[in-house]
Amino acid sequence: MALRTPDDYRSTLADGRILYYRGQKVDDICAVPELRVAVDHAAIDYEVAEDPTYRDLATFKDPGSGEEHSAYYKVPRDTQDLLDRSKLIETCTSLGGTMVTLIKEIGSDGLFAMLRILRGDERERAEAFYRHCRDGDLAVAVAQTDVKGDRSLPPHRQPDPDTYVHVVDRDEKGIVVRGAKCHTSISANADEIIVFPTRAMGPEDSEFAVAFAVPTNAAGVSMYISSYASGDLDPWALPLSSKHKMLETLTVFDDVFVPWDRVFLCGDPEVAGPLALTFVEYHRFTAVSYKLPLIDLLVGAAAEIADMNGVTKAGHVREKLTKLVIYAETVRALTEMAALRARVDDATGIAYPDPMTTNMAKYTFATGYHEALEIIQDLSGGLLVTGPGGADWASDEVRPVLEKYFAGKAPATERLAMLNLISDLTTRDFGGYHAVLAVHAEGSIEAEKMQILRSYDAAAARAYARRLAGLD
Repeated sequence: MALRTPDDYRSTLADGRILYYRGQKVDDICAVPELRVAVDHAAIDYEVAEDPTYRDLATFKDPGSGEEHSAYYKVPRDTQDLLDRSKLIETCTSLGGTMVTLIKEIGSDGLFAMLRILRGDERERAEAFYRHCRDGDLAVAVAQTDVKGDRSLPPHRQPDPDTYVHVVDRDEKGIVVRGAKCHTSISANADEIIVFPTRAMGPEDSEFAVAFAVPTNAAGVSMYISSYASGDLDPWALPLSSKHKMLETLTVFDDVFVPWDRVFLCGDPEVAGPLALTFVEYHRFTAVSYKLPLIDLLVGAAAEIADMNGVTKAGHVREKLTKLVIYAETVRALTEMAALRARVDDATGIAYPDPMTTNMAKYTFATGYHEALEIIQDLSGGLLVTGPGGADWASDEVRPVLEKYFAGKAPATERLAMLNLISDLTTRDFGGYHAVLAVHAEGSIEAEKMQILRSYDAAAARAYARRLAGLD
């Protein structure tokens, strides 16, 4: 199948999938204006393949067949492949107003993890599913985070076993699964959902050690879309969130049948942990790649509003702008270094970003983000939350007053536009969404710290210290 157009993608979504939004069942996601915003945003991943400016970055030709595919589905083999992937993710996120599109990014992260970890029949099934997604140019979600119930208990000891997705039946045709996953990004507007374990499993958790894929409209799958940032958004006051949105769902599996050719892990708890962690290795690299436009915007908007307010020459302002530059460029350098330090899996020849450097990039971004918000809010001033709305600006009677009194070094038209951008990005629903993602998306800060320490080979450093201490 050829590369799909954005309209090809949109046309597949009215397929009987079970969706709920704000308490109501949704028959056609594209017919609900608030949800259509998210669909159109996601379509950027298809638009770039048609745009001559980005086509070379967004597509690749299979060396065997010569067929053209989305570059998201190019299996990385070396550093350059990872650098190209990072650039593609950054580009699409930049076009998306700092909001990642994710409909091909996260699914391909999951596919690469399966191709590296699985063996035998499961590997053959994963390869077939990879070709299905690549050749169909599909939008693919990953559902990994179980709702977890009582987090002090392992899956098999939960009072309600459905707090983790688990196998409830199996026969020669396939398995039946039940449970729920939360924080499932873009599943409502994807074609397929890959389900992964959320954690390492013990021997008694074998029924919870399951990985599989189902079409989004599979019988028994229901998705409950978060109503966060709902409502009719004013494009003048909210220049980003009125045009860019990503949907998050609670994804429920109510006795869903999965044929064996779509089952990638079943009853093998020893593989659950490595599969979960390998997916995270790729997905955190995706994460830091899509954070780059966001931190660049923080730097650029802070510098612009400081100039519009006429405070750029103040020493403390220059210091704050310098901090933002250091923050942004450190995250960018670590992201690039994760690709430059790429490793290649001996068994499969598949490249992956250096886990320690990837987690350092994500940790640096996450722990520095809220300080960056404080700086840009400080430079902007109180108008971020007390400024006028779109109806005020559209009023022939009110607008002249706003133009007179809200002018600074720059005209009110420019100054208020920049303040609206910063307010949308840092203080309103869109800003709150970004702030929570900084801490929790793609793994917590504590998880990143654990992976940094786990990945660091301290043997050489310790041997050096012992030698200088005269111990060896």
